[in-house]
Amino acid sequence: MSQSTTPPETPPIEQLRTLIDLLENPSLAQIYVYVLQSDGATVENLITDLEIPQGTAYEYVRKLEDAGLVTKTREERPYEFGTEPLSITLSTNGETRVITAELVDAVGRRETDGDIDVYLDRHGIDGLATALEYAHEYVDGTVNHRIMARELDLSPLEAEIILQALEAVVLEHRYDE
Repeated sequence: MSQSTTPPETPPIEQLRTLIDLLENPSLAQIYVYVLQSDGATVENLITDLEIPQGTAYEYVRKLEDAGLVTKTREERPYEFGTEPLSITLSTNGETRVITAELVDAVGRRETDGDIDVYLDRHGIDGLATALEYAHEYVDGTVNHRIMARELDLSPLEAEIILQALEAVVLEHRYDE
């Protein structure tokens, strides 16, 4: 079962396909997060600020727009785009996972943050989602790296490294709410 905050006119499977792409493609993830955090982002902003090739920027914005994950907020050129934080709940085999803009942001940082990249390689997207949950508690002061390491069977060093890497993601999205 899934619940989504994206527009209802977008076919759910197409939304899911693009959402999976967001979790696998750091550049696409960066574009989504940039639009989320900007007020009226343009393709030119994406090209300049994210250093993404022009063709890729247009292709990815179109893909996100087709899936209903971003919308035009200005109809004349230069087009401006906006979006809402996504929250999709997936349940399968008794396990539930919430895919949020925060998780997409963490994936988008993969190319610029070697610690996130290594963690994703070792533990996959589900592992990163779990680490992000611990990062919330870490920021709140209710858990430390030793607790995470013990509960997830990680080395304390690996837990500390990923918590520090994800702390910035949590704080950035906490203040955007």
